[in-house]
Amino acid sequence: MAKRKIVKYPDPVLETPGDPVTEFDEGLRQLVEDMFETMYAASGVGLAAPQVGVSKRLFVMDCSGGRDLAQRYVMINPQIVMTEGEQTGDEGCLSFPGIYIPVTRAMRAIVRAQDLEGREFELDAQELAARCVLHETDHCDGILFIERVSPLKREMVKRRIKKLIKAGEW
Repeated sequence: MAKRKIVKYPDPVLETPGDPVTEFDEGLRQLVEDMFETMYAASGVGLAAPQVGVSKRLFVMDCSGGRDLAQRYVMINPQIVMTEGEQTGDEGCLSFPGIYIPVTRAMRAIVRAQDLEGREFELDAQELAARCVLHETDHCDGILFIERVSPLKREMVKRRIKKLIKAGEW
């Protein structure tokens, strides 16, 4: 496995919808393993391919932080099938290091995706797992979590990032 560089906002790959995954081969397996290693090293719970500069529709997630292998998921070509309920909580993103803002998302999300062999499956996710599935599927669609907040909050985050870039801290 090899750790990959996490792409930071405002890199254009983050706002570009990913291409569907069509080849389920060794290259895909290596990318997924690299993504898990990168996510764990950054103390994240989810990481989408665009966040490592690969414009593909896939993400990895593990809401246990590596403590429970049953919570380790690979979602290839994810599609949100159903959502219900509502939760609001601080949300962060590995492509926005150190930035956390309250985001309202569904409390429950059912996602349909493919596994590493190309087999379709569904996951019924709730609470943190639902937030993660929705956040990472957004990445696959070129949508950033700052798009899920008010225009005022979004502009505040963008100004803060511009200052950090200008100071050489981003």
